[in-house]
Amino acid sequence: MKKFVLLYVGMWEHTPEVMNGWKKWFEILGDRVVDSGNPFGAGREITKSGTKELPQDEHAIVGYTIINAESLEEVEKLAKSCPIITSVKIYEAMSM
Repeated sequence: MKKFVLLYVGMWEHTPEVMNGWKKWFEILGDRVVDSGNPFGAGREITKSGTKELPQDEHAIVGYTIINAESLEEVEKLAKSCPIITSVKIYEAMSM
């Protein structure tokens, strides 16, 4: 099994319907979940030219989950059923 990091992009409201959608989606992910993750708060980007605050808008990375899966294609299929996010960015966590 490979390990994948899912980064959720976009703002969402914490309504009962949304939270129920999350619960159902994590049931679909099942035992693939390594770390269910957390939502993100305020952030900063640090570069050689300085530091800037990261806005909490529709382009913000708002949380993460780490799962096990056989392939990027498997994770892509699962991510398409994510209930509430503008987009999901998927990265394979490479072994060192």
